[in-house]
Amino acid sequence: MTNQYETVFILTPVLSEPQMKETVEKFKELLVSLGAEIINEENWGLKHLAYPIEKKSTGFYIMFEFKATPDSILKLETAYRRDERVIRYLTVKNEKYAAQYAEKRRNKQKKED
Repeated sequence: MTNQYETVFILTPVLSEPQMKETVEKFKELLVSLGAEIINEENWGLKHLAYPIEKKSTGFYIMFEFKATPDSILKLETAYRRDERVIRYLTVKNEKYAAQYAEKRRNKQKKED
């Protein structure tokens, strides 16, 4: 059974643009290899953190929306923990109304672009 999830992770700000994109691609490929269907990917860019993490005050924010099985989430989060470039992450399961809201938000963004 697949569920819809959203994951946001923060990458260390010391990465160059190509390194950051390579890291994002690595996690995207991991999800696809686990059988996930990626619905949306957003790069929120370099943002200030609410509080310093590992003596860093900024980080690259990346968000994925995807459909996957619950066991693939464990493998994804293990990969986050093993990668020293990831300083924080959060993965949440979207319930019915959250999934509908995310779809409306995506459609609104497409109209603005």
